Amino acid sequence: MTDTADSFRFSHLIRVVEADIDELHHANNVQYVRWVQDIASAHWRACYPPSAAPTPTIWVVLEHRIRYLRPALLDDELRCTTWVAEVRGAQSQRFTRIERTADGALLCEAETQWAFLDPQTLRPRRVPEEVIRRLREAV
Repeated sequence: MTDTADSFRFSHLIRVVEADIDELHHANNVQYVRWVQDIASAHWRACYPPSAAPTPTIWVVLEHRIRYLRPALLDDELRCTTWVAEVRGAQSQRFTRIERTADGALLCEAETQWAFLDPQTLRPRRVPEEVIRRLREAV
């Protein structure tokens, strides 16, 4: 996973619940995808509370690359951390790490490519500099 030193990192904690667990008694792979998307949304809301968000704003996922390293188990507390690494035109590269807080074990790394869309045409639109700046600032 690429690291960008000047990118702000946003984190939040989640707890693995029964609904996340599959027949192998660990969090299902699909849950990791949901957590990756949830942390990106939480980061966006922290940068742009509803009253401050450029409205309407549309981000869509172009691609997820996820590397599963260790299982998450029922009742584990997880720290999800995300940051925006590179923005080119209408695309944004975001990284996410999911770690177990009890022992610091890295469970998952993800890279997601996002596209910023014009709300009227639903076509890609260059990410405004103001948005890039806010995504890379401490909230």
